[in-house]
Amino acid sequence: MIALGTVTPLELSDRALEVAPRLIGAVLEHGPVALVITEVEAYEGLDDPASHAWRGPTPRSQIMFGPSGRVYVYLSHGIHHAMNLVCGPDGTASAVLVRAGRIIAGLDLARQRRPGVSDPRLARGPGNLTRALGIGADDNGALLGQRIDDRALAVAPDRVRSGPRVGVSRAADRAWRFWLADEATVSAYRRSSRARGGS
Repeated sequence: MIALGTVTPLELSDRALEVAPRLIGAVLEHGPVALVITEVEAYEGLDDPASHAWRGPTPRSQIMFGPSGRVYVYLSHGIHHAMNLVCGPDGTASAVLVRAGRIIAGLDLARQRRPGVSDPRLARGPGNLTRALGIGADDNGALLGQRIDDRALAVAPDRVRSGPRVGVSRAADRAWRFWLADEATVSAYRRSSRARGGS
């Protein structure tokens, strides 16, 4: 089971742009490994050329259209899995990509899954995060459990930064990436060489 722990209840039926900054400081847990989310990106379906769902439902993107509260896992660049939390009203294809986190439980297992990597880098980047948590293709479509978790951080709004999403070639200048300021686990920003900018 994949579970999301927060300081206060999180309404996943809100759109990704509302949910994404609220996820900073939440706890994401899969089996014995848990992390505090430190970086996310919002994707807004039909309103977002960078979204897998931009052109409407496909066999891969159908899950993004709801209902909210499920996990969308896909293979990125044929190399690693990335995980999104489906949110928004049913039918809107709104989702948040979980980009990075700080391991707070199951550290030894996360180190086994990512050998030779420093602790701040264990779950830095979407593929590294899913590897550290042990999340793969079989988790696609899983129902996301929610609970109040005293390990979650109460993050002041002024500690959440925003800027362009990493590596997207369309809508590259939208400030739809959110991260915890001064946090070593946050990934470096890299603009796609194919980025078109604009909206």
